[in-house]
Amino acid sequence: MTGPAPLAVLLLAAGEGSRMRSARPKPLHEVGGLSLLGHAMRAAEAASPARVTVVVGAGGEMVAKAARALRPDVEIAEQAERRGTAHAVLAARATLASHDGDAAVLYADTPFIRPETLAAMRRARAEGAGLVVLGFRAAEPGGYGRLVMEGGALLRIVEARDAGPEELSIDLCNSGVMLADAGRMLQWLGEVGCDNAKGEYYLTDLVEIARAHSERAAVVECPEAETLGVNSRADLAAAEAAFQALARAAAMAGGATLIAPETVWFSHDTALGRDVTVGPNVWFGPGASVADGATVHAFCHIEGARLEEGAEVGPFARLRPGTVIGPGAKIGDFVEVKNAVFGAGAKANHLAYIGDASVGAGANIGAGAITCNYDGVMKHRTEIGAGAFIGTNASLVAPLSVGEGAYVASGSVITKDVEPDALAIARAPETQRRGFVAKFRSILQARKAAAKKESG
Repeated sequence: MTGPAPLAVLLLAAGEGSRMRSARPKPLHEVGGLSLLGHAMRAAEAASPARVTVVVGAGGEMVAKAARALRPDVEIAEQAERRGTAHAVLAARATLASHDGDAAVLYADTPFIRPETLAAMRRARAEGAGLVVLGFRAAEPGGYGRLVMEGGALLRIVEARDAGPEELSIDLCNSGVMLADAGRMLQWLGEVGCDNAKGEYYLTDLVEIARAHSERAAVVECPEAETLGVNSRADLAAAEAAFQALARAAAMAGGATLIAPETVWFSHDTALGRDVTVGPNVWFGPGASVADGATVHAFCHIEGARLEEGAEVGPFARLRPGTVIGPGAKIGDFVEVKNAVFGAGAKANHLAYIGDASVGAGANIGAGAITCNYDGVMKHRTEIGAGAFIGTNASLVAPLSVGEGAYVASGSVITKDVEPDALAIARAPETQRRGFVAKFRSILQARKAAAKKESG
């Protein structure tokens, strides 16, 4: 047995996806905060391919741009007209012709192919199979193509509409994913005909063509859920549900406690440490990480933010991109934090907005306090020193610095830097006018009576 040959991945992304009823190309719809294309390319990257070619349809500039953002050296091939899966692979003939090694055909709308599955297919190639097909056992085979086996080898793939009763009883189905030597694949593709009802070129014909060239076709099996494809909004919802189930199970297996797992929503890159506790109805957007021992209470929204060890957030808190909540720090209910760093033990327990700021260790942000970070054109930062105390309903107008140990009085609007250990107070003088209310009320009542009389 020899080692795996260098791998080229051909990722088919040329489908129109009209059933999505969307201006966005189907491969760019998201599951777990990552596009279907991104999931497929991530699976491909795990196989350490020498090159990746994405086959786009006519006008596929959006898909090509997204692919380049994910892998700058990606190659783009265009399938100008849609004439079947073999025709789509032939659009990447330049890759097949110039690649000395194997080529794998994957699909941009099938997001859950695991790296382990691709590795198993590569092992089957290294063990001598000329063509490797990925199959799955379907609970309801329905319209799937059937894999007809004999003596452990794949004889042919029969489309459901062409299958007889015996073939329809087969539950081993075709996923469409294939692997073969790039040069041989190109040769075999040239022999694919279009003598069928649709007049299309089918990749499934490669099995019989390979066998006609004395090459053995093998099947690697994977769970049916792994081959889930997305062709409609309903499929997209099913894919999201499948992704979330896997993500929740992985989080708990990794040592996190999810109090109500079915209500917690993860993104593709959410990272939870050990002994993390997550309450009900929490949403993690892309770029969220939670370190060991941290707690996220119910109804929090966390995106692009990091909670460090022992931090506590919520309930009903929102952490936006660029936020870091330091060790043992606390963000309470109805607090929004954006692009701000809280030092160890700092806290904003309720009803506050802290944006574009740094909050020193042990500092306290009172209820209703805000950083006024936006002047209508530019964003400005607020620096709050360690141990500072920001009183209730204080407004800190950035750019601003509040020194260590300083105290900002409740209700103040602070526009100048506050020195360490200083008290800053900015309030209008309080006055009281004795007996004013009774006199003022009688004036208002008289006006009301006059207005009523005038209106008749």
